[in-house]
Amino acid sequence: MKVECSLEIEFDNSSAVKKVIDSVSVDDFDFVKSEIIGKKLVATIKSNSVSSLINTLDDYLACVNIAGKIVDKN
Repeated sequence: MKVECSLEIEFDNSSAVKKVIDSVSVDDFDFVKSEIIGKKLVATIKSNSVSSLINTLDDYLACVNIAGKIVDKN
């Protein structure tokens, strides 16, 4: 089974989203595609199972959350 999830996260400005995506895209490999559209981080996550997709999504969102908090402090 192939599963896919698309996600959009809007930031306050394009500078913040650029910093966050630069931080998290290092781990994208072939199962996550991240891009910037305006002030949004747009990610597509693909997997071979629902449970694997959920784990990847959880990890990805945790990384985005941490990177976003660091950007907010600067």
